[in-house]
Amino acid sequence: MPLFKQPPVMLVVVEDSDEDFDTVVEAVKQSGMTAEVRRATSGEDGLAVLRELATDRPVLVLMDLNTPGTDGREALAAIKTDPTLKSIPVVVFSTSANPKDVGFCYAAGANAYHVKPVQYPDHLQLVTDLVSYWFGQVALYAAGGSNS
Repeated sequence: MPLFKQPPVMLVVVEDSDEDFDTVVEAVKQSGMTAEVRRATSGEDGLAVLRELATDRPVLVLMDLNTPGTDGREALAAIKTDPTLKSIPVVVFSTSANPKDVGFCYAAGANAYHVKPVQYPDHLQLVTDLVSYWFGQVALYAAGGSNS
């Protein structure tokens, strides 16, 4: 149950795995939260989606690190150094538990780093919990507008 009424939220999922993306969509449904979900399959596509979005609504990015082309590391760094995008929270969701990846992401400005569980029920539960937390308990900022 949300702690406050959040304006309509956009969830941008940078994920090249169809199965992992489908898990995110199912988690949003299970959470009971209202969000428009947009998918990008590479970091470059994710940046393009973010740049074309209307900024009058809160946005959250769920970023896989290992995507083809421009990967999640490069996309994260680009988001956090872009004056119009840097206030958007980025949650990294990766199979990598490598301390170098974790450290890089936090140093680049990631708001959280989660290791993807291998088992589907655990994966679904973690994403459901993330969606419920970010959309139900966190006040997200709409960079180009108000959150009223």
